[in-house]
Amino acid sequence: MEEQQSPFQAAIKPGLTIGLVSLALTFIAYFIDATLLGSGWFGLVALVMFFVLIIYFGAQYRTELGGFMSFGTAFNFSFVTMVISGLISLIGQLLLFHVIDPSLAGVLADQAFETSLSMMEKFGQDPDAMDPAMLEEIRKSTAGSFTLAGQIKSFGIGLIVYAIIALILGAILKKRDKSLDY
Repeated sequence: MEEQQSPFQAAIKPGLTIGLVSLALTFIAYFIDATLLGSGWFGLVALVMFFVLIIYFGAQYRTELGGFMSFGTAFNFSFVTMVISGLISLIGQLLLFHVIDPSLAGVLADQAFETSLSMMEKFGQDPDAMDPAMLEEIRKSTAGSFTLAGQIKSFGIGLIVYAIIALILGAILKKRDKSLDY
């Protein structure tokens, strides 16, 4: 009889695959137009792709387990997959922002700052009436998210988000054997 993989072992290959796909999308967007990396549409497409691929690989793993998977197993598989892919993405972004194109961080920080100002205007806040010190603080915090420490901090916060997404994916992927209820 073939030995089944634990959720942690099974998550390695999908995590690497999703991380590399994410990294490829990031670099393709960078080469097409670097400002795409700061657009909401790019983030939304990446998130949808993330969900679809994890569900696909999770369904494959569930089939490998015999068609049934507990919530805990599905959660562990999803979370480990996201952590591995997140680490690969983090390494790729560190390379992109600190080795390949160090000026990109400033461009994206400015774009994010301008997006924040336009959002404030949409909600009725006049940016000209705002305290200049507060605007400078917003600009500094936006730029700080592209530093090495800022990216590592974002990954740490991302772990919490990964856990929440893994709860959702665990609920989607779980399937219990109802024949065992009797």
